[in-house]
Amino acid sequence: MLRHVPLLIVALAANAFAGPDSIVPGGQDPESNDAGFANKSVDVWTEIDYAYELDSSRLVREVIDTNRDPLDGTRTISDLEFKQFSHTITPRLHVGVFRDTFVTAALPIVIQQARELRFVDTDRSGSTAVADGILPMQGFDASDPNTPTAADLAFRGPNRHGLDQVYLGLGTAFMNQLKDDTKPTWKLGADIRLAVGTVMKFDPMAPEANRGVSRGVNELELWTTFARKLGWAEPWIELSWLVPLTDKSDSLFTDPGFGATNVQSSMQATVASGLEIYALDNRAEETRISIDIGSWFRAHFEGREYTEMWEVFALAGDSRRGGPLILDSNPLNGGGNDPLSHPGITNIENYLEMTSRFALRAQIGPHVRFAVVGDLIWKTDHAISFADAGVDRNDDNDLVNPGTDEVNPLHANTIDLVGHRYRSVDGFDVVIGVSGQVLF
Repeated sequence: MLRHVPLLIVALAANAFAGPDSIVPGGQDPESNDAGFANKSVDVWTEIDYAYELDSSRLVREVIDTNRDPLDGTRTISDLEFKQFSHTITPRLHVGVFRDTFVTAALPIVIQQARELRFVDTDRSGSTAVADGILPMQGFDASDPNTPTAADLAFRGPNRHGLDQVYLGLGTAFMNQLKDDTKPTWKLGADIRLAVGTVMKFDPMAPEANRGVSRGVNELELWTTFARKLGWAEPWIELSWLVPLTDKSDSLFTDPGFGATNVQSSMQATVASGLEIYALDNRAEETRISIDIGSWFRAHFEGREYTEMWEVFALAGDSRRGGPLILDSNPLNGGGNDPLSHPGITNIENYLEMTSRFALRAQIGPHVRFAVVGDLIWKTDHAISFADAGVDRNDDNDLVNPGTDEVNPLHANTIDLVGHRYRSVDGFDVVIGVSGQVLF
């Protein structure tokens, strides 16, 4: 009985996309001739997933229009178009340890990740990024930074690869349909995600020196799943909550103090559900083919993140180059006396990610399963440069006073001030994956 679980998406939480709801490591094997309720133990299953993901969005810029009615809201203009593709392989291991309790491990390995930004208007002088000095007129290509980019190419980052986190988990099944057919299979678990890879950074002076993919963030995910096979169909539901815990010493998610807010990576909450329909269910030959249709709603809460523009912001905020996004690490010491390079990551606005999935799954014999999966992902429009100016302390002016500890050192007027912010709109991702499992 194959199930649908969230697919690996790099920069976002990643889980297996072909795992049996009804099989509990350390529990019982449903693949038998005894009407699906056997006494054999499933002690171990191994799995390997491959995912190809293509991300796209449009970056628009808020602009101040003095002729516009303030009640009509802030006007935006299209500035850049973003595209990224990635290839990821994830080996996994599930081991039953005691009576429906199991441990898990996974290594999501990014084989390749490449991204680029293109000007919406082929006349580069019409780009607000160029006008504000965020991007040079000649563009920037990490593989050849001294040569102007061709056509409408605005920015191309280095090709990245490597490992972000190691996943270690513990789960248990409080109910198991294979033991009591009047109840669903209910699993509950927790995964710790340990940052182990090279932290993603961008140095305009040596743009290909860092090719890491890690955010340097240790996270905890709490999850629960429900599934019940009803003849030829198996409905399922999954809930999860992902929260950052600590950061590596070289992570970009550092707290500069003063009036900085929401400096951690954003939290995520996911609700997923679907229905697996068995087109073929031959218990005698232990062969099955099923179609799985599901949907996800994943909420990304306000926090700091790597966005479509993070490398560009790091380029424009390099203190050695005199860019417009250079920060002031100590607002008490007079403006600009303690320059701080912009890390590239920025505060994001809350947004929702909606996913539709179609999967074709098959079982060949008692031990081997595989799946082909396709995801279509839509993201609601949201600001990607959203840092507050600071925090108003206990005074009576309801303002962030310059030169005081109320100031947020991570706020850059050029991109964070209302009327200058960048927004990600028309976000759309396509993910194609394959998965194979072997049970012992």
